[in-house]
Amino acid sequence: MIKKKDLDQGNIKAWEEYIKNPSDIYDKDKNYSKENDRNGRFKYDLHGYTLDDANRKVREIILSCKEKNYKEILLITGKGLHSQNDKDIYVSKNLGTLRYSVPEFIKSDEELNNLIVSINEAEIKDGGAGAILIKLKNL
Repeated sequence: MIKKKDLDQGNIKAWEEYIKNPSDIYDKDKNYSKENDRNGRFKYDLHGYTLDDANRKVREIILSCKEKNYKEILLITGKGLHSQNDKDIYVSKNLGTLRYSVPEFIKSDEELNNLIVSINEAEIKDGGAGAILIKLKNL
């Protein structure tokens, strides 16, 4: 067994100061307007969301993006490779994965579906099978 090296007081103090205000950690719930304003596209990462939470968040995002005149929404869903849904016999393996369930949720919601031109798998450079590109109507 390898024993961990004891940290000196300087390292401990530096760590304590860092965790009070970790400025270089990405907060996916914070709206980064510079990142999301590129080419009229809003980008959001749904990793870690449950199906219900993801659907609520997607609804919120679509309505907000429509109000703010975005043309596209890029939703990062992941490919479902690490999904634990296959252990639950009551959950569909496909629809239990965000990459499949989010488009179905949008299509089944009449209000959201009326705001959408198309829902497609993103291009490889934008995440490929792990992302969804939603194009919004110009109303």
